[in-house]
Amino acid sequence: MPKASVTRLIERDKKTLINFVLDIEKYPEFIPFCIDSKVYEKKEEFDSINIIADLTIGKKPFTDTYKSDVNYDKKNDHIYVTNIDGPLNYLENNWRFVEKDNFTEVYFDVDFEIKNKFLNIIMSKSFQYGLNKIADAFQKRAESL
Repeated sequence: MPKASVTRLIERDKKTLINFVLDIEKYPEFIPFCIDSKVYEKKEEFDSINIIADLTIGKKPFTDTYKSDVNYDKKNDHIYVTNIDGPLNYLENNWRFVEKDNFTEVYFDVDFEIKNKFLNIIMSKSFQYGLNKIADAFQKRAESL
């Protein structure tokens, strides 16, 4: 069961970074191994935004698509993601944002389990490295906005 976390200090305001993370359809433009994304539903309410979306990840011909439930709590500036369907037994990830002067500290943690036990073992060995690559891509793209 891969579990990891990263923290990045990014020279952008908190609101810009939150909107950036919620712009799921742009992920294939800059996230390593993200081939496609699709938002099926987006509901904005007074205190939250709820999104149902697919991400297709991998490297052809080895790709898989999973459906996620993305919930943004506006009051606490927290994004919580769980899986709905796909190759995962479960997925939980959290985004937290803390503004500090002209920077925002972004905390990201992820915990998941792949249904395929063999792939789960492989992912466990290299997941922190992969997560750092993804976090680097997010930071580079966010700073270029």
